[in-house]
Order: sequence, then C-alpha cells, then structure tokens
Amino acid sequence: MPAWILSLDKVIQSLGAVAGLGILAYAVYKMQLAQSRPTGHTTGSARQVLRTPYLVTASVIFIIVEYMLWIPLPIQVPWPYRLLTLLVGAVVYFASLASYGWGLHTLGVNFNASSGFGVRLHEAHQLVTNGPYAYIRHPMYLAVIMVGWGGLLLYRTWAMLGFAVIMLGLIYRAHKEDQALAEEFGNEWEDYSNRVPGWIPHYKRVN
Repeated sequence: MPAWILSLDKVIQSLGAVAGLGILAYAVYKMQLAQSRPTGHTTGSARQVLRTPYLVTASVIFIIVEYMLWIPLPIQVPWPYRLLTLLVGAVVYFASLASYGWGLHTLGVNFNASSGFGVRLHEAHQLVTNGPYAYIRHPMYLAVIMVGWGGLLLYRTWAMLGFAVIMLGLIYRAHKEDQALAEEFGNEWEDYSNRVPGWIPHYKRVN
C-alpha cells in the first residue's frame, strides 16, 4: 500500500471524525432545547420513551457499543480499490453530514426527538416545507442513512457496518412520523405529501 494513500486515509478519517462529532454535538444541543418546549400531539409510547433520562441512557449505551466495535473489518483490497472506496466514502459521508445540518437548521424550533415507538410534536409545531423539505419529506433520515454507508466505506469498521444496517430502521420511524404529521395537520399534510416524495426527489422538483 503506497504511503501517501495511508496518509490521505488518516487525514480524511480525522476530518470525518471532527465533522461527525461536531454535527452530533449540535444535534444533541438542539434535542436538549426541544425537551424544554411544551409537548403537543404524541403517538404511541412517546411520552415514556422520549424523556431526557431515556434518551441519555440510550445514547450512552449506543456510544459504548460503537466504541467496542470499532475494529477494522477483515477485508484487504488492492490499493486502487482502497483509494476509490476512500474517495467515494468521503464524498458521500461529508455531503450527507452537510445535508443533515441543513435539515436541522431548517427545522429550527420544530426539531424534536422521535422513535419507532412513538412520535412527539411540540405544542406549537409547524409543518416545515422549505429548504431540503421542499424536495423530500425525510432529508435528515436519508442523510443519516447515507452517513452510515459513506462512513462504512471511509472507516471500514464493524461499528460502521452495524450503524449502517441499524439506521435503515429510520425508514420505519419516518413512516410513524408521517402518520403523526397527518393526524396533526390534516389537509395541509395531505397536500404536502402529494407534492413532495418521501425519499427520492421528483425530477420536476429540482429543475
């Protein structure tokens, strides 16, 4: 393996770690702010599972498990393919982090924690349809899924493989959120969901 590829690998991975932790810290900060806002419409067991102690405990356990699984995958490939996966992974990873940040900023005070077990909206929750939400209904969930797969190519660890697979569960969570928003916003949601797809932008929406 050429030394310059190993050096490039370390630099990009280090930048990826800084960017990922920065976005994570921002999301945790926004989530903490959301906890202080009056609760509005809820579904499922949101009132039980979306409390601060539960969220903190689940986050700590997840981080510990990810740390324990931060072990390189037993895969060796020729250096041209190593370089290709590094570059593709970096593009997908950093672009997805940026997309997540864009979505988080666009949501503003409407950002809130959710779970496959239940959804909690704010008392003064608004239906956000601008920014990335003008193109797809779940830009942040798509971004997290793509961060997982881009990160897998970039870091090539068991932890990233597990993260990439687990984050596919966000598809189910998105479905639950769609239901909660439909209950809360009625015709406004129906009009929005008819215009904007869930995951893949319509060609006419981006031109």
